[in-house]
Amino acid sequence: MKNQGKPRARRPLPSDFNAQIAREAQVERISGAQAVVRSLENLGVTDIFGMPGGAIIPVYDALLDSDKLSVKLIRHEQGAGHAAEGYAISTGKVGCAVVTSGPAATNMVTALADANLDSVPIVVITGQVAAEFIGTDAFQEADIVGTSMPVTKHSFLVTDAKDIPSRIAEAFHLAQTGRPGPVLVDITKSAQNEIIDFSWPPKLDLPGYRLPSRPHMKQVNEAARAIFEADAPVFYVGGGMIRSGATPELMQLVDITDAPVVTTLPARGAFPDSDPHNLGMPGMHGTVAAVGALQRSDLIVALGARFDDRVTGNLDSFAPRAKVVHIDIDAAEISKNRPVDIPIVGDLKDALRALVDATAKLYQSGQADISGWWRYLNRLRDTYPLGYEEPEDGMAPQYVLERLSAIAGPDAIYTTGVGQHQMWSSQFIKYEKPRTFLSSCGLGTMGYCIPAAMGAQVGNPGKVVWAIDGDGSFQMTNQELATCVINNIPIKVAIINNSVLGMVRQWQNLFYNQRYSHTSLNEAEQQIPDFVKLADAYGMEARRVTKPEEVDAAIEWAMSINDRPVLIDFRVSKDAMVWPMVAAGVSNDDIKYARGLAPKWEGDV
Repeated sequence: MKNQGKPRARRPLPSDFNAQIAREAQVERISGAQAVVRSLENLGVTDIFGMPGGAIIPVYDALLDSDKLSVKLIRHEQGAGHAAEGYAISTGKVGCAVVTSGPAATNMVTALADANLDSVPIVVITGQVAAEFIGTDAFQEADIVGTSMPVTKHSFLVTDAKDIPSRIAEAFHLAQTGRPGPVLVDITKSAQNEIIDFSWPPKLDLPGYRLPSRPHMKQVNEAARAIFEADAPVFYVGGGMIRSGATPELMQLVDITDAPVVTTLPARGAFPDSDPHNLGMPGMHGTVAAVGALQRSDLIVALGARFDDRVTGNLDSFAPRAKVVHIDIDAAEISKNRPVDIPIVGDLKDALRALVDATAKLYQSGQADISGWWRYLNRLRDTYPLGYEEPEDGMAPQYVLERLSAIAGPDAIYTTGVGQHQMWSSQFIKYEKPRTFLSSCGLGTMGYCIPAAMGAQVGNPGKVVWAIDGDGSFQMTNQELATCVINNIPIKVAIINNSVLGMVRQWQNLFYNQRYSHTSLNEAEQQIPDFVKLADAYGMEARRVTKPEEVDAAIEWAMSINDRPVLIDFRVSKDAMVWPMVAAGVSNDDIKYARGLAPKWEGDV
């Protein structure tokens, strides 16, 4: 008999074998609701935004026993979703919200759609009626899986408690991998009450879900060659740059190539505004230099951008002579709106690392000469800088935001609602770092600001968070100030209060013969509500500012209070407009940098 009397050789065990056995041996006999809580704890979740209700009561009962999960009781379910978004964008983690069935779940749909268009990783857990009642029109029953499927990365319905750990783990995996996005997990009340044997980690079952492989080096090398040979290149940076964490690689690429950069609304902060390569935001309310760079370029390198209509204007006339390199993690975005010459599908950070190496090798042989391109762009930048006229009917909102930027500085986090104040915030606040500008970009959701600021503050307790809202947008979700006060979430609210729905009024002024149909928020100049009194009702400190000379003192006063939320009501001109502007559907060549004034595009491109 061979090897008799000799010890048998043993195959070495995996290094994590004992830890794996220990984990798998930790089987608990618990309810489905407790399994939800255990799953969230094991996934590293620390903060939840939500509100209990009949179909989610078992989960909230289990949450009471958790010492790892902090629940912020919101006042409206939409606010929970936006808070999860603000948390996710500002931290890079997955945001989480837990609400009940029926109207609570449908209230969440706006936030899900918002996160879907802006590629924000959040997981929303909703309660559902008991499995046996599904389809009977039971009290507070709604098919939230069917409703949310078009506006989520995926939606799950859980009717069996034993599936809870896997579905929640899968939801977090889906939300944060590939192109990030929102995922919904709808759990029946019967599953929450069912008793199961719980163990962790669960097995993931995601058939057909494949993450992009590494970028194809042939295409990367083609892109590098195209950049090197271009006479008028431009890096068109989208929100994917923030989501991927690729900003250091972008900086390296710009250092090598000397090419200009334009940063879209969701990409503000992805590249420092102080860097002379940054031409600002392109598109409908972009800078003349940024719009001109795209229109006159011979090479656009799109980085995590999707050629949105607010950037391109009329597609047929957009960047007519430009060759296009498009890098995106989502293959569906490639050539969706603009045909692409060099497509690169993959994680933007991986792709940029490869592109940096490839371009560095080419540029070792000599620097490409784009001096003529820079002469043209600098002429546009110097001739048509961002600016504003002093209004006759009140304080300039742009001045308020310039001073806020100067006093609060680039280390603060800024969130906005949607409207004129959103565009002014993008234009007149200087952003130097990623994850410091949060706004509803793709969906344009009024009411986003306050709950998103709340989520950002919870995720970044040591940072200053400014919520810059319009008086119209603010009134949609200001009830979340109660959440902030009760939970000591010290956001600072700046209301840019012009007493009108400003952006709609601007369009009515320019395109509808000044027929101001239902855009005035107050009658006879009476402020309803009085925001200072409203803040007082919420237990907040508040001030009203009506003169430019009061602005600095008010901002510094707000900056000095860091143990509770504060509010400043800035009364500004209702006739102030956002310039530059490209009207919807027209060519970017028709941009106006002020009323009736168009730039002269001639030059030595």
